[in-house]
Amino acid sequence: MSSASGDAITIAVVDYGMGNRRSVEKALEHIGVRAVVSCNPQALRAADGLIVPGVGSFPRAMQNLRERGLDQLLRERVAAATPLLGVCLGLQVLFERSTEHGGADGLGILAGTVQALRATSLKLPHIGWNEVRFTHASPLTRELCQRCAFYHVHSFAPVPERDEDILGVADYGEPFVSAVARDSVYGVQFHPEKSSAAGLRLLANFASICSHPPALSHVGGQAGR
Repeated sequence: MSSASGDAITIAVVDYGMGNRRSVEKALEHIGVRAVVSCNPQALRAADGLIVPGVGSFPRAMQNLRERGLDQLLRERVAAATPLLGVCLGLQVLFERSTEHGGADGLGILAGTVQALRATSLKLPHIGWNEVRFTHASPLTRELCQRCAFYHVHSFAPVPERDEDILGVADYGEPFVSAVARDSVYGVQFHPEKSSAAGLRLLANFASICSHPPALSHVGGQAGR
């Protein structure tokens, strides 16, 4: 896939020591995208887009990001309108705070908190395929059905402060937010790299966004403020 200038694009999978980095890289390679897994600031700044993966606890994820200086770098790249996709825990850290393990501050790129699923009598973590209902059109969901199944593994989910940031909703005991979008920032609670054709389509859509990045906007400050 090429950028607007005709050069092949590169998507960097942010390596902060947690989660499914190699599987995301392989999925990108499968759809013909040049991918690199890195925590090197120079490589991350040079990439046309960033994917923040993650499996594990929110406080540990933020600790790892801060220790590597990647928290500030991610805010910097978002302020420069570099397309960014958060996956699972990588979505959650985009928000201001999580209640997990006593609570921890997030990156504050998106306004809202991350809270435990209220699944009533259902088992946690929520593991398996679940239908996501997309609430409005987005470049990230181009050519996907309005209702589409994706693979989830999680016990927490974001609660965005702004309804307009919500892109997709699923149900597990009660409705939860499974996809978000604001300017050049996107996030999914599910794992597109484990979600068969629909997941690959979503990753291809993100690659297309990276090849035609949006103009610089107000997305930069803390929680877009």
